[in-house]
Amino acid sequence: MNVFFAGGGTGGHLYPALALARAMVTADARVSPFFIGARRGIEREILPGTEFPFELLDLHPLYRSQPWLNWRTAAGSATSWRRIARIAADLPPCALVATGGYAAGIALGFATVRRIPIVIQEQNSFPGLTVRWFASRAAQLHLGFPEAARVLRPSPRTRVFDSGNPITPPLPVDERPSRTDAAAKWNFAGPDRPTVLVFGGSQGAEGINRTVAEWAPTTEGIRIIWATGRSNYEKYARLDSPSLRVVPFISPISDAYCAADIAVTRAGAMTTAELSAWGIPAVLVPLPTAAADHQTANARALSASGAAIMIPQSAFTPSLLDATVTRLFSVPGILNEMREKTLNRARPDAAQDIATNILTMDCFK
Repeated sequence: MNVFFAGGGTGGHLYPALALARAMVTADARVSPFFIGARRGIEREILPGTEFPFELLDLHPLYRSQPWLNWRTAAGSATSWRRIARIAADLPPCALVATGGYAAGIALGFATVRRIPIVIQEQNSFPGLTVRWFASRAAQLHLGFPEAARVLRPSPRTRVFDSGNPITPPLPVDERPSRTDAAAKWNFAGPDRPTVLVFGGSQGAEGINRTVAEWAPTTEGIRIIWATGRSNYEKYARLDSPSLRVVPFISPISDAYCAADIAVTRAGAMTTAELSAWGIPAVLVPLPTAAADHQTANARALSASGAAIMIPQSAFTPSLLDATVTRLFSVPGILNEMREKTLNRARPDAAQDIATNILTMDCFK
């Protein structure tokens, strides 16, 4: 059973597709995934190292601020449509699973015209243009944030699920290292102390880094694990100390999650899904340049539920960060309350649940 997966451009769209493909193969070995992505997206680096066949096409986003470049979008769409048609002739798909982004648009259009059943998984609380356009054509719609339903217009035939975002499930509580053992991996000195995890993805988040660089060396009584991003590491490595561990990147990030009491990070959908699954309260600093400002929408949704605190980057100063962290660690009960509300939003088995629901569709019977 051939299943096309389309979504990419960024890891936030690609990694959910990979998680779903693997979950579907685990659930039914007859499923044969095939990935469609963009040559200019992160999939050009990630897909060659996976177990799945793929095709990278000349796909482009809409150039909203440079509309004279949209000829590239039109030309790439035409050639990509023809290539998808040839792939579909060789590997007739029984369904298309789309995870958003510009890399999914042409595949969704092709599936609509050819009447191939469509499944959409939307990660963010404010869906992107591609998902908003095709939601009414989907057989199933799986939401990472229930708040996304407010701006989508599915058809009466569309089944809508509050599924959460597909991630690698966290370690079971009884299999996690103790706090002492988790801290030992980071070579922290002295007695156990509250621990803050700061990160911004593989590339880091320079807007967060600049503030943390001023704040972290002045703190007392806490420990900090700070992933700067590979490109920024040399700039901040000198700040490493027995209570402040500065690293370029954390892999596996479970080593940091096991040690952390709170996280300071961006508000990407997959990051917030992982933090929810691990039960880690967060101080979220949304990326202000994210498409359609979707990270701010994510952060507002989590803040409104009591699971996180949102600080706009324009207000993210060392003094405000210090006051926020001090409050979280000093006001009795606040962290436990946030942790409970965070776990209430967790969907650690989202990939398996979504795969199970997709496989109930008539095209898989």
